[in-house]
Amino acid sequence: MQYLRNFLKNNKGATAIEYGLIAALIAVAAVSAMSTIGTKVSNTFQNVSNQMKNPTP
Repeated sequence: MQYLRNFLKNNKGATAIEYGLIAALIAVAAVSAMSTIGTKVSNTFQNVSNQMKNPTP
């Protein structure tokens, strides 16, 4: 019976799950931010490339 009580009081598993969820949330936020920034950088390089092909006087 004492073993069962100690097992139910153990919070290590719950803490590990919480840290895992936090890490997953940070990863999703980082991927979405990098995707947005990557698109903007790609557009900027494309604009520069177009300007180099067709310079304005």
